[in-house]
Amino acid sequence: MIKNIVFDMGKVLVNYEGNKVCHHFIEDEAERKAVSAAVFDSPEWIFLDMGLMPEETALKKMQARLETDHAKEMAALCMKHWHEYNLWPIEGMEELVAELKEKGYGIYLCSNASLRLLECSHMIPGISHFDGTLFSAEVKYIKPQKEMYAHLFNRFGLKPEECFFIDDLPMNIEGARDCGMDGYCFADGDVKKLREVLSCLNESQPVL
Repeated sequence: MIKNIVFDMGKVLVNYEGNKVCHHFIEDEAERKAVSAAVFDSPEWIFLDMGLMPEETALKKMQARLETDHAKEMAALCMKHWHEYNLWPIEGMEELVAELKEKGYGIYLCSNASLRLLECSHMIPGISHFDGTLFSAEVKYIKPQKEMYAHLFNRFGLKPEECFFIDDLPMNIEGARDCGMDGYCFADGDVKKLREVLSCLNESQPVL
């Protein structure tokens, strides 16, 4: 029996557009593309998600790839404010989380994200209903590494076979299944279809 629903964050609970903050602060298209590539398409961004590099160090390495002082200033500005512009709630997910919680499910988060998001958890739809959250930077592993899922199960005392995972990347779902947790790939962002999938869990006791 499935007792717990585990959510990814980006493109599941919140939409994510990596360079939206650049469009807000930078008018020149060429500079905007350069800053976006230097910051959001950088290896340092992965290191931040894995908790392997402080933001200050990452920013310096990002800025080193930019040619002008103004571009470097814009990189710092975008880095400081990205979470305010690049993330916004997916319509219908807060209601879904609340309904699942009301039905008695444990609700958990398992996301590849930097430590910045620990301070911004209020942005996550339905966060007050979550029984636990795990960000990759806390444990220095990322999905689909098996260690990431192991941390989830161990931290919250969960049995993999009693959990159902919702993520937007097939490789993360496969990684979860390799660890004994079934799941659903939410790549199409169709909340109605997700509800139908969840309604088939524990068919003798429909979810919704």
